[in-house]
Amino acid sequence: MDDPTRGIDVGAKAEIYRLIDELCGQGLAIIMTSSELPELITVCDRILVLCEGRQTAEFPRSEFTEQKLMEAATTVDAVPERPPQGD
Repeated sequence: MDDPTRGIDVGAKAEIYRLIDELCGQGLAIIMTSSELPELITVCDRILVLCEGRQTAEFPRSEFTEQKLMEAATTVDAVPERPPQGD
């Protein structure tokens, strides 16, 4: 989803958030981008931050703060790639 609530009213936003939650409850994964940092903090379980096309950070929900996310979004030092994790 690319900025799924941009330009819509509060009621429609709430409905989209409800649908996202319902889909996740069914076991689906959703990849979402948003220009609204508070929206990401509210909706996401994990946030990967990119700067200049490179991943600079990855945060689980327990570590989300606007300050940490903004710092990661403005640094060009990419985090090293992690090896794939098994299922």
